[in-house]
Amino acid sequence: MVLENYRKVRGEIDDVCLKYGRKPEDVLLLPVSKTKPVEMIRELYDAGVRDFGENYVQELRSKHEELPKDIRWHMIGHLQRNKVKYIAPFVHLIHSVDTVELAATIDKEAAKCGRTIPILIEVNAGGEESKFGLTVADTPAFLGEIRSFKNIEIRGFMTSAPYVEDPETIRFVFRDLYKLSLDTTLKNNNNDLGNILSMGMSNDYHVAIEEGATIVRIGTDIFGARDYSH
Repeated sequence: MVLENYRKVRGEIDDVCLKYGRKPEDVLLLPVSKTKPVEMIRELYDAGVRDFGENYVQELRSKHEELPKDIRWHMIGHLQRNKVKYIAPFVHLIHSVDTVELAATIDKEAAKCGRTIPILIEVNAGGEESKFGLTVADTPAFLGEIRSFKNIEIRGFMTSAPYVEDPETIRFVFRDLYKLSLDTTLKNNNNDLGNILSMGMSNDYHVAIEEGATIVRIGTDIFGARDYSH
């Protein structure tokens, strides 16, 4: 069932891309496996899927230890500085960097591991008080503050839109992040700033892709609803 769900979502992503003149291979479908058992991940892994997203460091570490080492793990949840050391040796991409202090810690722990860790800047493009992330207005200055770090690689931006019944009402969130990405690159000639836009989840990924998403983070539509009672 998990693989069937994955293929269904992948097919919908491809359809949206083709409709809007984008290449399907330019949009990564990132299964978000938080709270889900490793057996579900293995089903996708056996079918060739290698990228997975997790929200919690402890769960990410545990699954990394238990599953094949060629999996590319994405840390997409809020990351506390004192936990960076646990994922620094292996994490593929950290989506949720929004303070200079966190960027400095990732830089330090990456240096200890002898590697450069790719990161995304988390932007609260929807302006929700309950969410982490920089404002769109503060992001260019923030980039300037962390540009000197040698062991992180800025690859782009991430945002989470408000949950709404009609995704059209939050289209502006994705559009603003896409515009920020263009403006930042053009204004600062950021040769090291990648073009990743991690935006769009189960309820709004169609709109996110239409507005330029290159990674969509899908949990429920692949793994089913989550049970948080345990």
